[in-house]
Amino acid sequence: MASGAEQAERQYEQDRLVLDSVDRFLKRDVAPYVHALEKDDIYPEEIVARMKELGLFGAIIPEQYGGLGLRPSLYAKVIERISAVWMSISGIINSHLIMSHIVARTGTEAQKEAFLPRFATGELRGGLALTEPDCGTDLQAIRMTAKRDGDDYVVNGTKTWISNGIHGQCFALLVKTDPTVEPRHAGMSMFLAEKGEGFEVSRKLEKLGYKGIDSAELIFRDYRIPADRLIGGVEGRGMKCAIAGLELGRVNVAARGVGIAQAALDEAVRYAQQRKTFGKPICEHQAIQLKLADMATRTEAARLLTEKAADALDRGDRSDYEAGMAKLFATEAAVENSLEAMRIHGGYGYSKEFIVERLYRDAPLLVIGEGTNEIQRIVIAKRLIERNPA
Repeated sequence: MASGAEQAERQYEQDRLVLDSVDRFLKRDVAPYVHALEKDDIYPEEIVARMKELGLFGAIIPEQYGGLGLRPSLYAKVIERISAVWMSISGIINSHLIMSHIVARTGTEAQKEAFLPRFATGELRGGLALTEPDCGTDLQAIRMTAKRDGDDYVVNGTKTWISNGIHGQCFALLVKTDPTVEPRHAGMSMFLAEKGEGFEVSRKLEKLGYKGIDSAELIFRDYRIPADRLIGGVEGRGMKCAIAGLELGRVNVAARGVGIAQAALDEAVRYAQQRKTFGKPICEHQAIQLKLADMATRTEAARLLTEKAADALDRGDRSDYEAGMAKLFATEAAVENSLEAMRIHGGYGYSKEFIVERLYRDAPLLVIGEGTNEIQRIVIAKRLIERNPA
C-alpha cells in the first residue's frame, strides 16, 4: 500500500502531465491565432475541435460518465493557464461545465446517464441560462415560466447574455414553475433544454472584450420540454441547482482573473526590460519597479486565494466564503494589473498590436460576471458574521 508521500508524488506527476498537455495545446493551437480571431470576433471552431479531442469539455465530469474527472483545484490551474493566453476559450469550456456540474450534482441517475457522456465528449455542448433582460443578480426575479401540460412543460420568456448561446445546443434553464409561491425561490426549477421548435436565438450581443465566444439572447415561445428534463425530477429546486453551478463558476472566474493578472505581469516585465528611457531600461526606474512589485504581489495573493477556494471544493465543503473572496480579489487584481501593464507600455499599450490592450478590455467582465464583486462582498460579510456569532 502506497504511503501518503508516494500518493502525493503520484498525484503531482499526474497533474503535471495534464498541465503540460494544456500548455502544449495553448502554445501550438491557440497563441498563434488569438490576435486575428479576437480582432474579428470569430468563433474559434478549430480550437474548439481540438479542445474536444483533449477532453476539456469533460474536464470535471466523473470518469464513470466518460469525463476526465479532474479535481476542482486542478481544473482551476487549467483555466488559469488558458486565460493567460486567451480568456474567451475558458468561457466556452466553463459555461458548458457549469451545466455539466449541475447535472452531476443534482440530476437524476437517468439524466446523468443520458447527458453526461455526451457533455464529456463535447458532442452536446451548451451552458447556463439564468440572466433575463430585467433580472441579473436577483435571480428570484426571473419571469420565464414553465407550465405543466401533460407529459411536457411549456416554456415562455427570454434569457440574455447567455454564453455559447449560438454555438451551444443544450442549456441548464432556470424558470418559474410556480410564480405565486413564497419565498420566491421555492417556485423556481431548472430544466435541460435542447434547441428545437419554440427555442429561438434572437441575436448575438456585441461586447467590449471577451470576443470569440458568442453571447446571445434566447427567446422561448411555447417551447415544449419533456417533464423528464426537469433536473432532479422535482419542482422547486432551481435555486439549489443554480447555486451548485455558480459555486464552481466563481472559482473558475477567480482562476481567469489570476490568468489575466499573470499575463499582464509577464507582458509588463518583458517590456520593462526592453524599453529604454534616459539611457537605461525602464525596469531600473524606481517608479516602474514599484508597479511591478505590486502587480506580482497581487497576482500571487490572488492565486493563493483561488487555490484555497478550489481546495474547499475538492473536499466537498461549502465554499461560498472562500470562493467569494477569491473571485473578488483575483478579478480586481486582473483589472488593476491590466491597467498598470498598459501604463508601463505607455502609448504602445493603447495599440491593438500589443496583448495588453486585449487584457485591458477582457478584465472588466470578470468583476461583473458570476455575481458582481459588490455581491461577493455582501456574501463574504454574511458568512463572516455566521462564522463568528457574538
